[in-house]
Amino acid sequence: MTTPNPSSENMLERLFKLSENKTSFRTEVLAGVTTFLTMCYIIIVNPMILSETGMDHGAVFVATCLAAAIGCLVMGLIANYPIALAPGMGLNAFFTYSVCLGMGVPWQTALGAVFVSGLVFIAISLFKIREAIVNAIPMSLKLAIGGGIGLFLALVALKNAGIIVDNPATLVGLGDLKQPSVLLALFGFLLVVVMHQFKVRGAIIISILVVTAIATALGYNEFQGVVGHIPSLAPTFMQMDFEGLFTASLIGVIFVFFLVDLFDSTGTLVGVSHRAGLLKDGKLPRLKKALFADSSAIVAGAALGTSSTTPYIESSAGVAAGGRTGLTAVVVGLLFIACLFLAPLAQSVPSFATAPALLFVGVLMIQGIVHIDWEDITEAVPAFLTIVFMPFTYSIADGIAMGFISYALIKLLTGKAATVPYMVWIIAVLWTLKFALFGG
Repeated sequence: MTTPNPSSENMLERLFKLSENKTSFRTEVLAGVTTFLTMCYIIIVNPMILSETGMDHGAVFVATCLAAAIGCLVMGLIANYPIALAPGMGLNAFFTYSVCLGMGVPWQTALGAVFVSGLVFIAISLFKIREAIVNAIPMSLKLAIGGGIGLFLALVALKNAGIIVDNPATLVGLGDLKQPSVLLALFGFLLVVVMHQFKVRGAIIISILVVTAIATALGYNEFQGVVGHIPSLAPTFMQMDFEGLFTASLIGVIFVFFLVDLFDSTGTLVGVSHRAGLLKDGKLPRLKKALFADSSAIVAGAALGTSSTTPYIESSAGVAAGGRTGLTAVVVGLLFIACLFLAPLAQSVPSFATAPALLFVGVLMIQGIVHIDWEDITEAVPAFLTIVFMPFTYSIADGIAMGFISYALIKLLTGKAATVPYMVWIIAVLWTLKFALFGG
């Protein structure tokens, strides 16, 4: 790999402090490529999910690439962390299936909710409010929210693949396993699992492309090419609608966008930084800058036309490859910009080819529930309700609501009210009022 000339090398040293972090240009670039390969599936999956709301697929594709690039570049150049950002899985599902399709909210209004949640993030990131909120929420509920979203994504994946279908007698039932799309989806999932076990970089995107190629060769899919013109961003750019946004139901939507991304982003920042050895005395230096990168990417993404942008846990793959500075994130951002020319490929991928990716991400997200204290029934029941209400109500918001309400109520009735953080009481009361006044 070509090394930079002395002048550019000095500039990189000043920007990213490569020597101080005991890394090199070559190592950081390789780490960036590694991270990109593990998370670039989002440029295919995100447009497919959001386009179900009526959003233009091509515009969402461009918005996804640009929002990811902006988040990565800000994280790399300002915060100097090897953490990549892109529109988040789970948040895009909440945007599409809970808010737009479930509540009937126009996608323009939903983008407005994302935009406002990003502004709230920027405001609280200037102070220590964000950390205070995260620290006040019981660990069992934090872990349960991640696990519930994992099951929700699994349900969406199985539905998209035709493995689970509507059944009037039992609500859901097993689909026709002889259908080619079902068999290809199952094959894709097994392919991801096997490659992940053998630590193949880019396992998810490889699976998507392999299933797409097989489906195209067998005549079950129309291939539109790989490289082409960049689609117009106009159908989604600055299309946020704020009229009627501040109703009780949509304030709840803003709150859920805020809450889910709060746990997701903060947990990822700390987790990846710990893996990279960047924590000092258990704390993350330049935390405000990292939080600013996260929140500014949310605002930019909403303006461009995509759901909330968040740090990706897949960044740990780049860290494992030696990434220690923001140069890793900058490389990821530049690769997302290069992907703008791959719109035909993104539009060629069928939903059953992305279903394995959703299902596998669900597997990764649910792993955290093993750390819930299942022996303490006052912790276990609220966590359980949080997890099961998300897929069974087809709503991430309802799952979060039931978790907080049940946590406060059970602790109160078992004489443990004093152990409940004040933030839990506030959230539980707000959700209770929402259900009482406006229903589900």
